[in-house]
Amino acid sequence: MENITNENVNFETRLDLAPLLNHVNAIKTELETVIVGQHKMVDQLLVAILSNGHVLLEGVPGVAKTITAKLLSKTLNIGFSRIQFTPDLMPSDILGTSIFNLKNSEFEFKKGPIFSNLILIDEINRAPAKTQAALFEVMEERQISIDGKTYLLETPFLVIATQNPIEQEGTYRLPEAQLDRFLFKISIDYPKLEEEISIIQREHLLQNQDKLIAIKTILSDVEIRKYQSLVKQIIVEQNLLEYIARIVVNTRENAFLYLGASPRASIAILNASKGFAAIRGRDFVTPEDIKEAAIPVLQHRVIVTPEREMEGISSVEIIKQIIETVEIPR
Repeated sequence: MENITNENVNFETRLDLAPLLNHVNAIKTELETVIVGQHKMVDQLLVAILSNGHVLLEGVPGVAKTITAKLLSKTLNIGFSRIQFTPDLMPSDILGTSIFNLKNSEFEFKKGPIFSNLILIDEINRAPAKTQAALFEVMEERQISIDGKTYLLETPFLVIATQNPIEQEGTYRLPEAQLDRFLFKISIDYPKLEEEISIIQREHLLQNQDKLIAIKTILSDVEIRKYQSLVKQIIVEQNLLEYIARIVVNTRENAFLYLGASPRASIAILNASKGFAAIRGRDFVTPEDIKEAAIPVLQHRVIVTPEREMEGISSVEIIKQIIETVEIPR
């Protein structure tokens, strides 16, 4: 058997992630000119873009959910659309509608705001179920069928939706089947004291200046598609694939969970862990990437039993326990 040495190992298949890493760091730098802290959230948003997945941002009012999505859109040279969900919003308000053209006596389809690349849905739980259902169909299929015609959406197509965890009066709770459409649910906490001081100082120094005006564009749609394709090629060892499966299967067997995660969650962890590896500059996935992906992927896909929920135990705590229990492959 031939001895393997540094001279005869073929490294030509290794991925060149340097351009991707440079762009990721440049986007982070731009966002940090406005957003204080929230490094984990920024990483997760970048991973979602690279993994071609949608994101649900949950946090109390005023923790920069909407402005983060706007800032991110400014760093990307792609179409951006914002839709404010309200109780009277109809599916046609987001998808578009057919209008009769008197000039040619024909119906013409007028595209709605969903026909863009990055869509910000503000307060997604404010709209009624039929409007939510119309949106989730588009998110899953990335196409719209109206009046017998199918319209394919341009790539990249990413939805960032915001939700307020309090003040549930007049809202429509998202069903679990629809929550499953989101790659990540990102929970945003209050800033720490030092971060709060920094936020106030920055706002004071801005005076009348627009905080978004100086944000530079970093990535084009062509580059996003190229990087999404590149991330799919990141190496994942067989034992790590089994590690992902064990974590997900454990959610189905856990006594504290009424509902476990589906195979879609396994695929989501796989794709997200590749994204985390990429933004760390690695062309291979480690157990740490999988651990980092597991909580934002799983926390909205499992349901805590009523007894444990009454005790104040959250899905995040249970997922953390599962991750600690499942043996890390060596």
